[in-house]
Amino acid sequence: MTPPPPDTAPILIVDDMEENLVALEAVLSSLTPKVVRARSGEEALKAMLREEFAVVLIDVLMPGMNGFETAANIKGLDQTKDVPIILLTGASVDPNYAYRGYTVGAADFLIKPFDPWLLRTKVNVFLDLYRKNHQLTSQADQLKRLLTGSGEGPTSTEPRRPEVGEGEPHRSGPPKPETTATPTAGDEARLSDIASRLVQIELLLRDARDAESAGLADRIAALEDSVERLMAGREV
Repeated sequence: MTPPPPDTAPILIVDDMEENLVALEAVLSSLTPKVVRARSGEEALKAMLREEFAVVLIDVLMPGMNGFETAANIKGLDQTKDVPIILLTGASVDPNYAYRGYTVGAADFLIKPFDPWLLRTKVNVFLDLYRKNHQLTSQADQLKRLLTGSGEGPTSTEPRRPEVGEGEPHRSGPPKPETTATPTAGDEARLSDIASRLVQIELLLRDARDAESAGLADRIAALEDSVERLMAGREV
């Protein structure tokens, strides 16, 4: 699966009727530069294994693999199980369809003909969530690189002390005192960069407004305090 640029947030629309695909694309094309079509459940699964989508809209009444089966297969694959699904169906439907949709993992269920403004609003929620998750992942990767020392800036390594018989001949007498590395300007810059990125990640987590994100935000805030104390200690 190829991850797209975070600003693209592609949408997959699945329907066996061309006119329905055209109508959906017309409604959703203002939200993202990439709307991908699929004419069947099988075609949708192949598309999702090739690239990453922010949200998938699936018509329920399709020949062959119907919308419920397509949604269940999407949720059954590790690569696609977290992609939100919106199921679409006609007005004269079984009243249990909505319940069936939620049991197979659909995030929402809409009945045709739908209000274009309502559809765009619902889809845009998932697009915003997709972009924020990508931004958070990117910030976390950058922070990880900084914390593990793979980011830019000078790093110091202590040379190995030669054993007796290596290099210069062994001389008697008290050993020379070891020197302690002092913080460099590069170290301070890295700490400052880490602190800045922690603040950005915390803000993203606070904006998510769910219990798990709030807990992570509290842990990030505690890490911010630790970095600030470390910076303050180096200034003394």
